[in-house]
Amino acid sequence: MDMTRRAALLTSAAIAANVLNPMRSFAQATPRKGGVFTVHYGAEQRQLNPSLQASTGVYIIGGKIQEQLVDLDATGQPVGVLAESWEAAPDGKTITFKLRKGVNWHDGKPFTSADVQFTAMEMWKKILNYGTTLQLFLTAVDTPDPLTAVFRYERPMPLALLLRALPDLGYISPRHLYEGKGDIRQNPVNLAPIGTGPFKFVTYERGQHVIADRNADYWRQNAPYLDRIVWRVVTDRAAAAAQMEAGQIHYSPFSGLTISDSARLAKDPRFIVSTKGNEGNARTNTVEFNFRRKELADIRVRQAIAHALDIPFFIENFLGDFAKRGTGPVPSVSTDFYPADNGPQYPFDKKLAAKLLDEAGFKAGTGGTRFSLRLLPAPWGEDISLFATFIQQSLSEIGIKVEVVRTDGGGFLKQVYDDHAFDLATGWHQYRNDPAVSTTVWYRSGQPKGAPWTNQWDWTDPVIDKIIDDAATEVDVAKRKALYGDFVRRANTELPIWTPIEQIFLTVINAKARNHSNTPRWGSSSWHDLWLAE
Repeated sequence: MDMTRRAALLTSAAIAANVLNPMRSFAQATPRKGGVFTVHYGAEQRQLNPSLQASTGVYIIGGKIQEQLVDLDATGQPVGVLAESWEAAPDGKTITFKLRKGVNWHDGKPFTSADVQFTAMEMWKKILNYGTTLQLFLTAVDTPDPLTAVFRYERPMPLALLLRALPDLGYISPRHLYEGKGDIRQNPVNLAPIGTGPFKFVTYERGQHVIADRNADYWRQNAPYLDRIVWRVVTDRAAAAAQMEAGQIHYSPFSGLTISDSARLAKDPRFIVSTKGNEGNARTNTVEFNFRRKELADIRVRQAIAHALDIPFFIENFLGDFAKRGTGPVPSVSTDFYPADNGPQYPFDKKLAAKLLDEAGFKAGTGGTRFSLRLLPAPWGEDISLFATFIQQSLSEIGIKVEVVRTDGGGFLKQVYDDHAFDLATGWHQYRNDPAVSTTVWYRSGQPKGAPWTNQWDWTDPVIDKIIDDAATEVDVAKRKALYGDFVRRANTELPIWTPIEQIFLTVINAKARNHSNTPRWGSSSWHDLWLAE
């Protein structure tokens, strides 16, 4: 670990001071047309279609090309995009969307309810990593006319839940380019997307860049302002910071730079460093267990691993002011669903950890080693890399030898979620406004093999499955909250995943950018109103 306690505290404090100051430029009255906006793309996903993969690494590109039915406005409230209005039946089993008129796909074909029907039934319900659980009880989407889509559910779908989910899980794909074209996952359109959004895909050079140009026929009047967006693949965070200082990159999203570089750029008037625009993407650091390993299938081993990690020490020395101790799968920022009682917690106790391992039958052998594990850290941020090293060092002190295997983004997703070639994994869980959107899918059994950020641990618990299903279909607000309290306590008791740290993403952006960070999920949004001052 190459960061001292004093350096970490100083850098996080510097960023905090900048965030607390008034923003220098989030909006300006007279937009300027033209310009190229360049984005730091730190980890390629090998997928650009947000109808098939829910991920900030996909939204950062695909969300400018494709559009969803509903997004969030500046106050965090649902606002129509491809849907103009919506209405739910009293029993919650039918939700009708009226679609926007005069919208065309980038290839000139008209956008219609048939696209919504196909995407919902063939992509969201069957493939989309968070969509499979959200749409578990979706039975059909009727299309009585080209601008009406009627969603029908076997069990009630709370309208508030669906509207919270659709900003991330409501992107639409063109039916005419997928239907009858073979395996949806392998369709080449996934890497050269056709959408209805403000920018049109131009090219994707693996390891180099993705480019999209202004959609001159976009349905929003006078939008977009930019001529082009370039996502430059830069996996080295220090190199990305240097390119920002040289004016070659305008924006590094989702805590893509190191803490020290973020703090340094925060002092430079050419840049803004802020948590603003990330309110809809709170995150927790995870420890994920593969139950296919007999050692990890024993709950005492999982508890021992949790007790072996001194989380307050790690936060204080390496993360500072933008992290706090996590208490479960629903973070404390979720005012609607955070429970008063989170159930079991796992404070640092190395002696207890060793005792649990002894009781599980994994006593220390020659050289003090009990067994070895393979740990895959996601390559999304510096904190994940640091946490992986911290886990490795901490577990060595209780006799567990850990090999840290570092990969690119695509390699991590394949090995963990498709090949299941891991023992431990660590990355981020992103909480998106409601536990049913992107949280419970990590725990609900029966997820499609290979779906990223879902339950691929070979862990099944009928009790938690029932709680998840009941909560997702409960229209009474108080009862839903109570059920999610049960979910959190059960998850913390069984510990298939541990979420010990809460954080919020940092944005680093050039001060010439205007109308940035103006929605709670800005990095994932369409950027139709983004422009660059001269």
